[in-house]
Amino acid sequence: MVFSGVSGAPAQNYTTDPNAVHYTTLATTPVSRDVPYLYVDAAGKYRVFLPSLRTNASGISWASGSTPGTSVPMSSFYVAHEGDSAATINTALANGCNVFFTPGVYHVSQTLHVTKANTVVLGIGYPTIVPDNGVNAMDVANVDGVRLKGFLFDAGTVNSNTLLTVGPAGAQGTSHATNPTTIQDVFFRIGGAVAGKATNSLVVNNSDTIIDHIWAWRADHGVSATGWTIKTADNGLTVNGNNVLATGLFVEHYQKYEVQWNGANGKIIFFQNEMPYDVPDQASWMSSAGNGYAAIKVANTVTAFEAWGLGSYCYFNLNPAVNAYHSFEAPNVAGVKWHDLATVSLGGNGTITHIINDVGAVAQGTATIPVYLVSYP
Repeated sequence: MVFSGVSGAPAQNYTTDPNAVHYTTLATTPVSRDVPYLYVDAAGKYRVFLPSLRTNASGISWASGSTPGTSVPMSSFYVAHEGDSAATINTALANGCNVFFTPGVYHVSQTLHVTKANTVVLGIGYPTIVPDNGVNAMDVANVDGVRLKGFLFDAGTVNSNTLLTVGPAGAQGTSHATNPTTIQDVFFRIGGAVAGKATNSLVVNNSDTIIDHIWAWRADHGVSATGWTIKTADNGLTVNGNNVLATGLFVEHYQKYEVQWNGANGKIIFFQNEMPYDVPDQASWMSSAGNGYAAIKVANTVTAFEAWGLGSYCYFNLNPAVNAYHSFEAPNVAGVKWHDLATVSLGGNGTITHIINDVGAVAQGTATIPVYLVSYP
């Protein structure tokens, strides 16, 4: 269990003892911003509240009164309904509107372009955005303050390169520290409803982006629950921006690196991962490090990175002989720091030889007992 900036949280308690209750506790969250939300004002009018950025925060934002922030009227939003075309939504975005997605399934035949600073794209009822004919679903420009909240990207049956791209390639040189983009309660699905395909789910090029509770999922059930060559997806999250923070990061079942972290000074607080279930044989799942792909790979060029509270699990039920050499892979330098890691083999379906690089005991056995590591290096 991971607590970050939580008043009254239990004390830090992380050991290698499998019988202990493991707590990862951080006194503050480095940077955060409460989600935007719909509300009704005193005059009975719908508005959207945009909470302010917090740094090194602890406790709720309304402890000493109303949450700091600004309120915007619904007149600043284009209210999208199922059946609206991508061209219509793009026209609204280009004209400087925010977008409010009502519940529904939105098929887009062209990429949705978020180009204006401080644009809010807000969904209720988890509206689903499906790219048709292999287009990328959405991209965000190298601008300040975009807020994406509360919707699902569902890959189409023709491969998309990327479902959501935040910032163009090379954008990491621009600072957005005072007004970052936030990606909150945004989910990605490859398969499940259809045999979807997308090479990448989320690519973050903009520096200082906050990734706050995402679930990137290559389906392990539903349509084509086993389909190594049918529902295809290489990577769940790729981070190229600097000073990117991920809190509440869930990435599961991708076929190569679940998370590839290339940016400088990144941070992760809480990570949950299951490796792909449906690996047919070892030869089909080999990286440069050997057997399998790490759940998180930090690039060899990175000299500053830190992560707390990470778990990675294997369940190679199609072929229990499959092995992952390790769950986490990183340069062995002082500035790349890991705290409170765990691996486990679910029911003994496959093995993970090490936790990180060449360190940590093997995760194996039908008893499903996790293996723990307090810190690395």
